[in-house]
Amino acid sequence: MILGVLLALVAGAFIGLQNVFNRHLNEHVSSWFATTFVLLTGSIAAFVIGLLLEGTSIFDTSGMKTSYWFFGLVGVGVIYSMITAMKRLGPTKTVLISIIAQLTFSLIFDITGFLTLPQVDLKWQDIVGVVLIILGVLIFNLRKKVLAEQTS
Repeated sequence: MILGVLLALVAGAFIGLQNVFNRHLNEHVSSWFATTFVLLTGSIAAFVIGLLLEGTSIFDTSGMKTSYWFFGLVGVGVIYSMITAMKRLGPTKTVLISIIAQLTFSLIFDITGFLTLPQVDLKWQDIVGVVLIILGVLIFNLRKKVLAEQTS
């Protein structure tokens, strides 16, 4: 459990850092090239690190379903959408909105058993948690708007 929480925190930090890098990259190249560059450099890094840590066992795809070969397309959608949204909204709003969407869709996927996930019962605490996060984002954005108006 503790390792899972730590890895989730590290992932969140990496996502924030990645968004800053993507924003700077997207100022100099098109969103499609930025997406390609991010996925290509990430793939090369994952390949090299995988070989170093696990050796040639990374090539064992015997348990993989054919449909899994297309899941990388979701990654293209994630990177392109984030890069393009950041250009229009900035990193903070993009990440906040994407976190709300992640939580909402993850909750929906859990309670419906989407793509053969184990189905989880919906609890009132789950809904309250998502609503509180959405309210927090709205308050955060309202506060920034009020501060911007005060400095004008």
